[in-house]
Amino acid sequence: MAKFIKKGKEGSPGINTASLPDIVFMILMFFMVSTSMRQTDRMVNVKLPEATEAAKLERKDLCSYIYIGTPTREYQEQFGTNSRIQLNDSFKSIPDIQHFIAAERESLSEADREFMTVSLKVDESTLMGVVTDVKQELRRCSALKIMYAARKKVVTNY
Repeated sequence: MAKFIKKGKEGSPGINTASLPDIVFMILMFFMVSTSMRQTDRMVNVKLPEATEAAKLERKDLCSYIYIGTPTREYQEQFGTNSRIQLNDSFKSIPDIQHFIAAERESLSEADREFMTVSLKVDESTLMGVVTDVKQELRRCSALKIMYAARKKVVTNY
């Protein structure tokens, strides 16, 4: 009969960490690709109204944003509490929209200029007169593709 020889306790084997750098690199690449950086800092408070219909933009790089709302707390001392227009990272007036649209068109390629869209992100408490003035100025600039940003309507069925 054969005897079973018991070896001394050697302990459990260590965890193999050879593939750990590959996994970390894949996770890092995933987050770098899937996140988007904010292009402008919002200087106005915008609480979007609820939407009844939604349309998705085909190419977000062809969209220019105009924010309309009350300034945030840090800017209220300087600009007051009335609705203001934000173009890129500064407050502007109605006549400045023409220069903004011209600069945005110049930054696009010749083929993409006809597909440029202007998205208005307007606070729900903003007076409609300000929005109408902005739309009239956009018509003068021949920026006729306008979208209104709104938050999705949350429907709960109980």
